Amino acid sequence: MKNEAIGIFDSGLGGLTAVKQMIEILPNENIIYFGDTGRVPYGNKSRETIIKYAMQDARFLKHMGVKMIVAACGTVSSVAPDLSESLGIMYSTVVHPTCYTAMRVTKAGRIGVIGTSATISSHSYKKRIQQKHPEYEVFEQDCPLFVPLVENGFTDENDEIVRLTVKRYLKPLKDADVDTIILGCTHYPLLSKAIKNEMGENVTLIDSGKETALYTAKLLKEKNLLNDSGSGAKFFVSDTPFNFENIAGLFLGKDMHNKVTQIDIEQY
Repeated sequence: MKNEAIGIFDSGLGGLTAVKQMIEILPNENIIYFGDTGRVPYGNKSRETIIKYAMQDARFLKHMGVKMIVAACGTVSSVAPDLSESLGIMYSTVVHPTCYTAMRVTKAGRIGVIGTSATISSHSYKKRIQQKHPEYEVFEQDCPLFVPLVENGFTDENDEIVRLTVKRYLKPLKDADVDTIILGCTHYPLLSKAIKNEMGENVTLIDSGKETALYTAKLLKEKNLLNDSGSGAKFFVSDTPFNFENIAGLFLGKDMHNKVTQIDIEQY
């Protein structure tokens, strides 16, 4: 099983932030990534639809013979947090490792959470934090336009559309004087420069993709499943690969043309 790949899925491009971190932290692992680009975003869907999509995504990865599945999607992690029993395979989400780091680094106990509407309405991050630290104040803000911005390549912190959207959404957190912000969607690290510019240097941003990669490494080590001979990545999407290839190439720093395969996710 050591040589089998880590399966990672997300509603679209956002999970690539987790893939990038996974490649850096676990350079000897094989990775299979699925981005559900045909049905993005998940954040404005019903709970039942999100669970249905998550199960299809996970079944596809299981079909590919992976040793572990990572839901690199804040919405799925919040609405369908435990699919391991249904899948019969090791499974991880982004909520637990991200909250753990936020609780560790905050100095004032004032933590902001930004995410999709479904993630914020689930209060998953807030519940997890206040379960451990009921004295901490957690301020939640949904940012429904962030995913469409990223999926369409609007990530430059100097772009007026990006700057004004970030300013509008983050005003309540700025007014609340938070010292830590959880990027509760794996799309959001692609907007981290704009978010940092708006919030200032004294606010720490917690990258859910990075924390999930670190947590994945910890789990695999504990299970003695670390690979020492891999280092390949395969990418699959549910819609035309063109836009995904372009943006993924920019983000991962390599040519992705003709390296992404479209599949019919409804088969799963």
